[in-house]
Amino acid sequence: METQNQIKRKLSEPESIAHICRLFSSYNNIKITKLADKLCEYFSFYNPLGGKQRAGCLKALRELEQSGTITLPQSPRKMKARSPRRLSEPLAEPQAVPYELRELRGLELLLVETEQQMRIWNEMMINEHPRGASLLVGRQIRYLVNSEHGWLGGFSFSAAALQLEDRDEWIGWDRESRRANLHQLVNLSRFLIRPSVSCQNLASHLLGMSIRKLPQDFEVRYGYRPLLVESFVDTNSYSGTCYRAANWLRIGKTKGRGRQDRLMEKAETIKDIYVYPLEKDFRQRIGLTKDRGLGAIEISSSIDGQNWAEKEFGGAPLGDSRLSNRLVEIGTGKAEKPGFSYASVVEGDRAKTKAYYRLIEAPDDSAINFTNILLPHREQTIRRMKGQSVVLCIQDGSDLNFNNLSQCEGLGVIGKNQTGAKSRGLHLHSMFAVTSDGLPLGVIKAQCSAPKAKEKDDKRRTRQIPIEEKKTFCWIEGMRDCMQLKAQMPRTKLINVLDREADFFELFDDQRCNCSKVDLLVRAQYNRSTTGELRLFETVRQSPIQIQVNIKVPRQSARPKKSKQKARPKRPARIAKVSVRYVQIQLNPPSYMKDKEPISLWVVHVREDNPPSGTEALEWFLLTTVEMKTVDNAIDCVKWYCLRWRIEDWHRVLKTGCRIEDLAHKTAERLRRVIAINLVIGWRIMLMTLMGREVPALPAEVLFSDLEIKVLNAYAKKKDLSPPDNIGVAIKLVAKIGGYLGRSNDPPPGHQLIWQGYIKLQIMCEGFALSPD
Repeated sequence: METQNQIKRKLSEPESIAHICRLFSSYNNIKITKLADKLCEYFSFYNPLGGKQRAGCLKALRELEQSGTITLPQSPRKMKARSPRRLSEPLAEPQAVPYELRELRGLELLLVETEQQMRIWNEMMINEHPRGASLLVGRQIRYLVNSEHGWLGGFSFSAAALQLEDRDEWIGWDRESRRANLHQLVNLSRFLIRPSVSCQNLASHLLGMSIRKLPQDFEVRYGYRPLLVESFVDTNSYSGTCYRAANWLRIGKTKGRGRQDRLMEKAETIKDIYVYPLEKDFRQRIGLTKDRGLGAIEISSSIDGQNWAEKEFGGAPLGDSRLSNRLVEIGTGKAEKPGFSYASVVEGDRAKTKAYYRLIEAPDDSAINFTNILLPHREQTIRRMKGQSVVLCIQDGSDLNFNNLSQCEGLGVIGKNQTGAKSRGLHLHSMFAVTSDGLPLGVIKAQCSAPKAKEKDDKRRTRQIPIEEKKTFCWIEGMRDCMQLKAQMPRTKLINVLDREADFFELFDDQRCNCSKVDLLVRAQYNRSTTGELRLFETVRQSPIQIQVNIKVPRQSARPKKSKQKARPKRPARIAKVSVRYVQIQLNPPSYMKDKEPISLWVVHVREDNPPSGTEALEWFLLTTVEMKTVDNAIDCVKWYCLRWRIEDWHRVLKTGCRIEDLAHKTAERLRRVIAINLVIGWRIMLMTLMGREVPALPAEVLFSDLEIKVLNAYAKKKDLSPPDNIGVAIKLVAKIGGYLGRSNDPPPGHQLIWQGYIKLQIMCEGFALSPD
């Protein structure tokens, strides 16, 4: 049954109404069931097993009568209200149910087929389920949970909700596609474990059993297999833990409307929506492309040279679709010439320049804000994350200096020099998603705040200030955001990778209490006390060496002394041979949190034993919640922490390539809007560079437009170079345009050469487009 018969829609057509009237004329006093059968025969309303869809036809006829379209013959018998069949006595409680699932005897799911089984099911639901055993809608499957201990509970699956905004957006279908394929979805309408049963992990185990059993039983009864199961969780009473443990996906919330809420009363509670795909390619099976909706997508599918900006900026909730379209146009232009003013990007086009400033200079309280501009990119980033088995969620902060904008309103204080003079600017704190191979997936979350100095009359000591009021709280917010995302991608392992600034006890405590499904990997800054005899650093230093590995240490530019930051010398890139140790420790809470229990963590120690002369030895203490089952786990942690440098590379692209510190606007809010656009452009520049290294065999069309490929072909032919048949060659050609020499001992081109070459490539494309054929 590939598409669903639209019975009511078909019968509502004028030709169908005329045919129904002819049947009334041809058959005096025709019974309504006989009428439905003849309509099923005439219009081919048959189910996959070949049976007539009489019930659906009868329902459509009665709705047409209620609307005044037709008048049906009156039945001589009055319809009695149906009541569920029940047992004559209360259902016995299960006996001696163990707390441990493995000790449960004879657990099985029984398909409800007999009258006695239906009575047992009804009796349980009426007495023990919050919604009772009310009439189910559509195609139905019921199960009883049986065991040697007695009846433990029951399930039912029935018709899916007609409309759910969050579900429909996640699937990616339109109204017509939903109508034609809604029968491919089923709803887990009842799920009961009896109140007297307390067995750990039983709920998630039963969910798994039902999902494995449902497709076959459904096919036997109805002639086809469903593709997707949905369910609702009332978070006022339940947390949905068992659904997440069984790998269901939380995709949004209901609106509080029931199936019969035609007056928009919204009398139901708002519930979380969970889904479970029974087939991975369910979108393709209902006629959608695999990148529709909000499911997992490949990295390359979002950055094609033609439409990437539409995917990363399109649909931003700016209050007007025309503003969203303008944002796409701005993003496209600024990506072609990063670091240039928009007037330069559009080559002085007066209308486009004015349109740009109307968007950027909108009132501060409008919908055009930092978060909304980034929202489409965040959604695309989440979809790219869903396609990965491991995602590193790297957090870091960077100060943006706008001290030269003396008239700009809303800036904060980002530092002081030795004379006490304050530097004005904004602080950017971001969470950047990266694959385990180092490819950037996008910006998950970003805050661009104006730091405020502590009030002079605030006499509280630092330890007395609630964590929510401290600037370090942004690290906890990022981790909590990851935890919320985890429900959408239960098969993806999320690792929060953080530098030394995030080494504070409250972060680890919050992970233990609220975010246990997300792992932490934090470089330690403090030599804390442990429950053992030695402090943290000494404990791991005295543990045995587990393995020695080589680490690529990137170059580091010199940094002058700033406020509270020490001066940093220049450091060339090198390969460091390091020893790796690891040990499990119990981290004591600080003195101002004595009411907290010690936290169990693993610490991975990385030390360079023989550094080059005049170079400080590399030494890291990595605190992590990842369990060290084998030495491979420790190697993974070292590798993941090395990829933390990706976010620093991104900051350098933003400041040097996109030149966000050269922006000039009258308010901090306007600066934030332009910065948000550049965050996405900076990500794309990085991805272009790294995809040329990591996946060079992909077609050049993944990143470049047809015109860009034509120009690169012409350039390659003129310079007697290889044509851009794939991404790797195309990226090197762009780098050569930007000044890359490409000698045999040269490293791969970096971000700066790529953006310089890409700017020149756009100028070449303009000339190519203007030239006669």
